[in-house]
Amino acid sequence: MDMLLSMLGGKGLSGLLKTGTAILTILLVVPALLKIFIVTVDEGWAAIRTRNGKPIIRNRPQRRPSSRGGAVGEVVVLHPGSHGAFPLFYWYRLVDVRCRATDLPAREMTGAKGHQHRVHASFEWRPIPTGRDLRVFELDVVNVKERASNIVGAALRDVIRGFDGAELPHNDEINTRVIAASADEVRRACGVELVRVMVTGDALTDGYLLSTALRDTDRDAQAVAALHALN
Repeated sequence: MDMLLSMLGGKGLSGLLKTGTAILTILLVVPALLKIFIVTVDEGWAAIRTRNGKPIIRNRPQRRPSSRGGAVGEVVVLHPGSHGAFPLFYWYRLVDVRCRATDLPAREMTGAKGHQHRVHASFEWRPIPTGRDLRVFELDVVNVKERASNIVGAALRDVIRGFDGAELPHNDEINTRVIAASADEVRRACGVELVRVMVTGDALTDGYLLSTALRDTDRDAQAVAALHALN
């Protein structure tokens, strides 16, 4: 009891307050300062420099060229890791650059000899963490998924128009042809990488099979040309 009372005395209480203040500083203040002055980017993410919530576009060359800087006309990109950032001048917004999938609407597509395919397809894509591509992704495209879907859907239709027969080939062949036909345009127009295109199924309903069987009796050149015109 005497020891407890002595600790609560003048010098003892002062020591306890100092110790408690030091512990609170270590547990609360230091992590808060680190969070303010350090930007941590996890794997699968990138960060771009912003002002008032909008990405900043570099308008002059760097004094000291670095890998994170970017050329004139690009946004400043931070890759995974910890980066120092003074909060009054450097604000960063995280961008998810992981792979994601988007379904294309089911469509009737015509093969080379007039056979109708009701195609359900999807494509996988991911943003590319470079200054130019993230500028396109964040600033120049209002709806990335819609624009990329239009480009991939058009390429898929053109590819299927070159296939003969009543069955579509394996997904690997379709994927290779569609990516070769549209990947560069998707990156230029949307700032994203086209990873894979997949036909996920044909809607073989009774009505669809009946209409296909009826069309099988009419495969002359004029009928095929009319079907291509409808698609």
